[in-house]
Amino acid sequence: MGRQRRWRDGVGALVVGEGLDRVRVPLEIAGSYRARTKGLLGRDAVDGAMLLTPANSVHTFRMRMSIDVAYLDRRLTVIAVRTMRPGRLGWPRVRSRHVLEAEAGAMERWGVRVGARVEIADGREG
Repeated sequence: MGRQRRWRDGVGALVVGEGLDRVRVPLEIAGSYRARTKGLLGRDAVDGAMLLTPANSVHTFRMRMSIDVAYLDRRLTVIAVRTMRPGRLGWPRVRSRHVLEAEAGAMERWGVRVGARVEIADGREG
């Protein structure tokens, strides 16, 4: 299957869709334990999305806003999308290798839905 993809902390772009329907969204990449643990905690808003990798679950304890959460498999195919209010614990997804977080409502606008495949562009791979 090839080498497992690993991203370092940094920035990139989330690319969703194809052709004229292609959407490019600013992306923060949280690849270290410390960055994944902090995630979106303490923020009132997020510009774009955050990729937590590797990850198969999230929580919204101490969050100030509701968020959309998309669980991605190793091929970056969306296997589940949920909106989570603050103070919630998400169940781990067995096939999930990465989790995308964004402000509530953003995923639907971007076309992130079950079965969609996303790309991570301009991110540093290690």
